Amino acid sequence: MNARSLEAGQVSPAEGVLDISGVTVRFGGLTALDDVSLTAAPRQVTGIIGPNGAGKTTLLNATCGFVRPSAGTISFGGHELTGIRPHRLAGLGIARTLQGVGLFRGLSVIENVMIGATHAARAGFWSGLFGLPWSDRDERRLRERATQALSRVGAAALADSMPDTLAYGLRKRVALARALVGQPRLLLLDEPASGLSEQELPELGDLIREFAEDASVVVIEHRMDLMMSVCDTIFVLDFGKLIAAGSPDQVQADPAVTAAYLGTEGSGARETGRDQAGGEASAGAQASAGAQASAGAQASAGAQASADGEAGAGGDASADGMAGPTAAVRAEEVGHD
Repeated sequence: MNARSLEAGQVSPAEGVLDISGVTVRFGGLTALDDVSLTAAPRQVTGIIGPNGAGKTTLLNATCGFVRPSAGTISFGGHELTGIRPHRLAGLGIARTLQGVGLFRGLSVIENVMIGATHAARAGFWSGLFGLPWSDRDERRLRERATQALSRVGAAALADSMPDTLAYGLRKRVALARALVGQPRLLLLDEPASGLSEQELPELGDLIREFAEDASVVVIEHRMDLMMSVCDTIFVLDFGKLIAAGSPDQVQADPAVTAAYLGTEGSGARETGRDQAGGEASAGAQASAGAQASAGAQASAGAQASADGEAGAGGDASADGMAGPTAAVRAEEVGHD
């Protein structure tokens, strides 16, 4: 662990430290996470990497309440998150994006972003239904926040566009804006670079570093060049176990990380085991997601919690900022680590 990450232990919980301690998650006979512990400090970028099936997205799902750990605790800023209802995340200042974009096809770009700030709305259901004056003022306020979030990611000109008319890279920007509009203290990014070109990566890296000026940022990503350039601390998972942690340079030099990615003698059996684990994880994830369908539906309105893929009938809003994914999306995400 580098010096900056060690200092995280001295930061007051009120400042927004994500603390994951001894977390174990099982799907039937498969152990997806095995006694995983890590800390994400405020105003730093914390990376989580590992081969497919390592348990990365399962860890985010446990943090967001979509999966209940079999053991261990998760807290943020002194608030217990273990088994939390996903719709409460936005109110705690937690936002999450999806591996995909999860935008509502029937809403404009700015309306999609406004969804990420609904937890901050002051007008109630009935005032909105009857079009009372304070409801109109509330909508104008949310629209202003959404416009600022779009400007922050360089997408203000897209406000009135429909998501399906945009290139994939632009839709990813909109999803990021939806996460930011809730002004989160903890931002969880699940594969933000997926689908982006090499030319788009440097700008994404700059945005992630900018986000860390105001929040603790946790990133899951397979693009190693991006992770090594933006992360302060990186944790490495393999088969659900934490095998390495430290600065980017320390992680790159760790033999255990090299073995996990490149394999060693006898790695054929290891990869076969990984494939089998991936299949079982997918089945377990679907069962878990089905059990949480009700919570996922609530999260969709108030929190942007990302889980991969676009939600069937209209997308889902992200957990952070946080519009949360539906049960079907969560199932796909958990199984797609």
